Amino acid sequence: MKGIILAGGLGKRLEPLTRITNKHLLPVYNKPMIYYPLEALVDAEISEIMIVTGGNNAGDFLRLLGNGRDFGLKHIDYTYQRGEGGIAEALGLCEHFADKDKIVVILGDNLIEKSIKKYVDKFRKQDKGARILIKKVKDPERFGVAELCGNRVVSIKEKPKKPKSEYAVTGIYMYDSYVFDVIKTLKPSERGELEITDVNNAYLKRDDLYCDILDGWWTDCGTHESLLHANNLVEKKYRKNKK
Repeated sequence: MKGIILAGGLGKRLEPLTRITNKHLLPVYNKPMIYYPLEALVDAEISEIMIVTGGNNAGDFLRLLGNGRDFGLKHIDYTYQRGEGGIAEALGLCEHFADKDKIVVILGDNLIEKSIKKYVDKFRKQDKGARILIKKVKDPERFGVAELCGNRVVSIKEKPKKPKSEYAVTGIYMYDSYVFDVIKTLKPSERGELEITDVNNAYLKRDDLYCDILDGWWTDCGTHESLLHANNLVEKKYRKNKK
């Protein structure tokens, strides 16, 4: 199984902070943002990892992370996304790296409180299909929203004005190799991007999409408010662990 961190994009909602650096290199408490998804994959016992970067500061990832030795890795792969074609487009750049293996994908600005290893282990045992992690949030309209029937997802709507549930699809996705076939069929949304929600819905139509409710807190860092919130959450976790 391989891991992919999507850390492209220009982070325009975080200007002026992102005028001189990539969003995923901004600090969150005592570490660069990119450290957190990388540590989450390593904790889940994934040692082959690719980082998708973009913008004018892609080389800074290499200077910061090197070959991953500080994380117990022998090597980190990198690739570059031109422009802002969306999450699914960025993932499509990783087909050669995945090499038909299962993949765990994390958005580079997503932070979590607890380990995802138990979910990744469930996916390891899964014969095929996809698995997503969902979380109840106060502002689901900001995210892809999962409608549930029991413990199964029955629909996913991207940034709906009237959400059908409070469950956001977090930026943690697990796919088999079929995902790259799906991406090749996608057409840009009204935002001009290839949407990851369309990928998840393609698995849903095949009855091959499974979900788990994520333990602990989860946040993205896409706005000034959520970046501040992430800093506060990590600081609180850090102090709790020191006791």
